[in-house]
Amino acid sequence: MKLSFRNILKSLWQRKLPRLSLILLGLLGLMAINASWLASSTPLYAVYQDKTYFPILREIWPLNHLDLYPELQSIEWNNLDKKSLILPLIPYSPDDYDLDAILEAPSLKHPLGTDDQGRDLLSRIIHGSKISLSVGFIAVGIYVSIGLLLGALAGYFGGKTDFLLSRLIEIVICFPTFFLILTLVGVLERSLFYIMLAIGLTGWTGIARLVRGEFLKLKNQDFMTAARTLGLSDTRLIFYHLLPNSLAPVLVSATFGMASAILIESSLSFLGFGVPPPTPSWGQLLSSARGFMDMAWWLALFPGLAIFLSITTLNLLGEGLRDVLDPKLKRV
Repeated sequence: MKLSFRNILKSLWQRKLPRLSLILLGLLGLMAINASWLASSTPLYAVYQDKTYFPILREIWPLNHLDLYPELQSIEWNNLDKKSLILPLIPYSPDDYDLDAILEAPSLKHPLGTDDQGRDLLSRIIHGSKISLSVGFIAVGIYVSIGLLLGALAGYFGGKTDFLLSRLIEIVICFPTFFLILTLVGVLERSLFYIMLAIGLTGWTGIARLVRGEFLKLKNQDFMTAARTLGLSDTRLIFYHLLPNSLAPVLVSATFGMASAILIESSLSFLGFGVPPPTPSWGQLLSSARGFMDMAWWLALFPGLAIFLSITTLNLLGEGLRDVLDPKLKRV
């Protein structure tokens, strides 16, 4: 079967577990992208002084220096007639405090309960998905780019280039990755950018070794001999002929890598080295639940389920990709 995104997706869809993982991953992605539309105390639609507004756009407006709807800046939406408002599905922002609803168990008002400051847990989990999933995608994007470049150079040119890059890979592999990331994040400022950068700069070795091996296997085959005979440049040989034929194991590794990156971010947040509060992340929610395990079980259960679900989904997708892309592992 010709390797293409359409064929891969079709093969995955024909298998039960990969199909389920694709659906769940799509739902998680939609939840993260539309977090502000799903959970916010800011109305989606409002009629104020006989004018129609979409106040939620103030929260997602990308140009912070251009104030959208400045006349709505000081409005308390709770004081307006509810008939003139359309609120999101979860009408609570992740940082809305309610001292009258501290540590409330799951109910119709708060489906997953509230934390020790009266904040809605479901809203915080929805907004926390943006942090966890963005770390997975962006950090993996960083180290896949580095691994593809270095692995391609080592496998194609060989000789001294291969020797030096292979030694570099071996040196980086020797470092305990999690503790190196913990040190980098501890020394630098606590921010999402540094977490993604630290994971990206330490996780590329596996990708580089895979790409190097694929290049060594492919560069002496007949189609490469024919391409060289036509006088194609090294750049064209690498990026147009070798690299596209070397991506199958990279896709599988990247999928597992996203699950690993989410787990690392959750672990860093759990230990207090993750994204600084009040920005919610799944690991941070688990960390804040440690002092309330005996009285508020929901604080640990639901963020833990979110982490478990996302990692399991990505692992199932990775196994499905491995079965589809490796003919030796295809199942009947």
